[in-house]
Amino acid sequence: MDNPWQIRRLERVAKRHQDHRSPFQRDRARILHSAAFRRLQSKTQVMGSGQSDFHRTRLTHSLEAAQIGSGIIAQIRSKYPEHSAALLPNDDSLIEALCLAHDIGHPPFGHGGEIALHYMMRDYGGFEGNGQTFRIVAHLEPFSEHFGMNLTRRTLLGLIKYPQTLNNLQQNIPQAIPASFRQLETSKWQPPKGLYLDDIDMFNWVLAPLCQSDKALFQQFTSKANSHSKTNYKSLDCSMMELADDIAYGIHDLEDAIVTGVVNQQDFDENVIKRLLKIDDEWLHDYSLSLADNLFSPQRYQQKEAIGGLVNYLITAVELDDINATKVCNFQEPLLRYNAVHPLIAAQVLQIFKDFVYQFVIKQTSIQRLEYRGQQIVMELFQALSSDPERLLPKNTAMRWLQAKENKLNQHRVIADYVAGMTDEYATKLYQTLFLPIGQTGFGQHDY
Repeated sequence: MDNPWQIRRLERVAKRHQDHRSPFQRDRARILHSAAFRRLQSKTQVMGSGQSDFHRTRLTHSLEAAQIGSGIIAQIRSKYPEHSAALLPNDDSLIEALCLAHDIGHPPFGHGGEIALHYMMRDYGGFEGNGQTFRIVAHLEPFSEHFGMNLTRRTLLGLIKYPQTLNNLQQNIPQAIPASFRQLETSKWQPPKGLYLDDIDMFNWVLAPLCQSDKALFQQFTSKANSHSKTNYKSLDCSMMELADDIAYGIHDLEDAIVTGVVNQQDFDENVIKRLLKIDDEWLHDYSLSLADNLFSPQRYQQKEAIGGLVNYLITAVELDDINATKVCNFQEPLLRYNAVHPLIAAQVLQIFKDFVYQFVIKQTSIQRLEYRGQQIVMELFQALSSDPERLLPKNTAMRWLQAKENKLNQHRVIADYVAGMTDEYATKLYQTLFLPIGQTGFGQHDY
């Protein structure tokens, strides 16, 4: 009997001639060859994609996350050989596929673009970057007629960071609609993190092998007063991908900020080193004493050595957690029962770096202004395209819009798909074409 987690929604009648790849190697290839993956080269990671030729884009961030993911899975194989033999594939293709694909749903202009699209979709199912990733791989990329990249069930499961639909997670407190886009307060329009109700059929297919109790437990969420609800669980593969993403964000994005002069050593000493030295860990204490001098050294090899040491520390600390024991659950499916986790000290260390990047890089006024500008561009584009979709959308997207109308489906989701797929540069040029008298003309179109 076939492994249900290696099944695809649409199975080929015959395998391609002499294709000896594993199912996960084929998944990785489809992700690498997708237009959505290529577009990451021109999407903002932390700093705008046009600000410097040094810093990371979402593409290079995803490549680094994939490399870190391979390191994490190597650690788990080394520390837990018996569990690994039962739980993990024989090669790194699956974790690499997940890390390469994890950001493809992010819209142009980073978090500002995500909030802008969620605001425009507020009455039509909402928008969220992880939900869009699932939608792209499961529906939009044209590797099959109806099922997107037609990935294996296990790969799709690994990409579901938040296994619940936005409508069930959305807080019930209605927000006042601003008088104009320019008055939109981002703190009031943060999206919940989850999937779209539009994609519920594919979500249900992914969960089909689970028993009823596992399905119910996996989709559980914690309700919070005055904020969106949050899901409680993720799969083993997803937990490894998320750790890799966090390490790449917390450590490698910090390197960008140091090299480009966005952060200074005094702030780093005050907000990172002092906190690290309070942690009861001998290796960490010794490493921290020279860390700032090495990171801010004019000798680039010293920076690289310091960054590499931090990444190695965070990778080698990873453990395998039986959440049936630690969270008092009762998952039957091993892929849900086990998660890759950081022990307390490593988790604290990574959080210190993530906090610093957020406070001193992302929240910096110059970057927030660029995010605000991108937010305005996204909302204006969505409004314009919605006003006359048949006239303004590219032919293939307009056809999808008409099909949605005929089938009484969510037409606004088609417009959100189109805008979300834009790179920062493409969105800016389209805005200039539509709204500025000397705007760009004749640049290429993209379709979803």
